[in-house]
Amino acid sequence: MSVMSVPTSTGRFGEFGGRYVPESLVPACAALEAAFRDAWSDTAFRERLAHLRTTYAGRPTALTAAERLSAELGVTLLLKREDLAHTGSHKINNVLGQALLAQRMGKTRLIAETGAGQHGVATATAAALFGMRATVYMGERDIARQRLNVFRMELLGAEVIPVTSGSRTLKDATNEAMRAWVAAVDEAHFCLGSVGGPHPYPWLVRELQRVIGEEARAQTPVIPDVVVACVGGGSNAAGTFAGFVDTPARLIGVEAAGGAAMTNGTPGVVHGYRSLVLQDAAGQVLEAESIAAGLDYPGVGPEHAHLGTTGRAEYRTVTDDEVLDAVRRLARSEGIICALESAHAVAWVLRAAGTPDLPTGSTVLLTLSGRGDKDMATLAGEVR
Repeated sequence: MSVMSVPTSTGRFGEFGGRYVPESLVPACAALEAAFRDAWSDTAFRERLAHLRTTYAGRPTALTAAERLSAELGVTLLLKREDLAHTGSHKINNVLGQALLAQRMGKTRLIAETGAGQHGVATATAAALFGMRATVYMGERDIARQRLNVFRMELLGAEVIPVTSGSRTLKDATNEAMRAWVAAVDEAHFCLGSVGGPHPYPWLVRELQRVIGEEARAQTPVIPDVVVACVGGGSNAAGTFAGFVDTPARLIGVEAAGGAAMTNGTPGVVHGYRSLVLQDAAGQVLEAESIAAGLDYPGVGPEHAHLGTTGRAEYRTVTDDEVLDAVRRLARSEGIICALESAHAVAWVLRAAGTPDLPTGSTVLLTLSGRGDKDMATLAGEVR
């Protein structure tokens, strides 16, 4: 059986995962699990999703050899181009599947949380496509630094609700989205954007993102030595790793140094699941900090916690300065402006290439989870 297969009946990946929700949400989670199991075994559902991925989302996305940067670094760097998917990131893979599932369940509204805005844009897009209403919760701080994506969501017809509590970032947006779901569970589906949340979300989202790794596996001429992706909650990394977890490839997740739940967290519960969480000695969740709004999160998906603690995957951190340099290097070497989130993975490759951590001659598969249009305001003041 694959390491990244179906979780236990209680939604566990080893000691992590589970379902820690108010009693009022237990039936909703159970109904979602049953609906997903039924849909995922239904050939017609899978074919409809595959058709949308091809004709609407633009899959398969390209695998691009970063030739100039490879020559500079002494490694072969292959880029899985999720930045080329419709809406500009990997988020559309998950949202199309969840919107189809919500429609199948008779829901008429999608509720979502978003940090960098890419999941919010994907949710608004799917809602427009299927004739549903969309409500997106977004931290006030993230709204200020991601105005382009806010405008895109509103143009698509979504209601964007600013969250003013706490750090006014992704953690707080998730809190408010879950509260809204409790109040509207009969009509609304909570379209969670990453591999966190209560069971079945970590498994459901990973399966919907598995297409990244499966495509990349088929596209690579040889099994890469290293497979690398950025990690906040960790959906693009989980989807990528799923295609290579049963190979000898090393799996590397790269976190923001100002967050890094895999590196600095301890076991705890956040947003309905048990994982590694940034918290103090009293168990109070701490704030994460990152230049990338999508990685500004104090937890990590429970399957990542399991992969890390069992040694199947490794996790590294990079600083904001390294991320900004990575954006510039990739843009000027390959003509690709990636998202700040994706640049975390690029930054680790730049630092590690030619060292024992990434020896010269290695082949690296790197998932570019999104494009950098949304980050232009931040980059304009930082990158020269």
